[in-house]
Amino acid sequence: MSYMYTVEEVDQFRKIATSQKKIPKIMALNGFLEFFQREKTFRPKKRFTQGTIRYSLHKQAHASLQSGINLREVVRLPPGENMNDWLAVHVVDFFNRINLIYGTISEYCNETTCPTMSGGSKYEYLWADGEIFKKPTQLPAPENQINNESLFPVSTDVPFPKSFPSLCKKILARLFRVFVHVYIHHFDRIVSIGAEAHVNTCYKHFYYFIQEFDLMSAKELEPLAVMTAQMCKD
Repeated sequence: MSYMYTVEEVDQFRKIATSQKKIPKIMALNGFLEFFQREKTFRPKKRFTQGTIRYSLHKQAHASLQSGINLREVVRLPPGENMNDWLAVHVVDFFNRINLIYGTISEYCNETTCPTMSGGSKYEYLWADGEIFKKPTQLPAPENQINNESLFPVSTDVPFPKSFPSLCKKILARLFRVFVHVYIHHFDRIVSIGAEAHVNTCYKHFYYFIQEFDLMSAKELEPLAVMTAQMCKD
């Protein structure tokens, strides 16, 4: 399931980009449109089949976002829907959106500028999945799990594994670490292309979702706690 922006959304983003006063308008526009260059991102292969419950939930969630409904309301589980379906839809969608954001700073985030996946001097994040990476490794890569059909089934005929909620928690925790890294080490780049409003909205949506379903601990959220308290007051 890849998130596709509508013509209206692209036009809206152009208006945001060209309204920035800190940098020349043409620079803001050119930089902001990097959000739409597919080669800048690594997207999951996951797609929910049209006509399925998960596809409908994805469209419903997307429509709610576009309608301007309060983000706290958007993330709530619709009455009568399955929690695992709701989790699956949002985990994949957040994965796509966060990778889209990361694509705008990827050329500035390399072995020289960022030798480790960190959040300032206090936090360094390592990857371990017990399979390929048995020891903690400097590699934030949840896409392998998202694209594993036995862990993250596409077909609604295939039941979710019992470990699915805990798997989603791990993936969301690792996606949060990308936010930490972007905000602490690369936010000047986000500001320079006039994309901070988009990134902040994406973060608020992500935060309200994990808060609604208690998917991350306060300790895990600590790196951005001060910023979150200021940003998510509503």
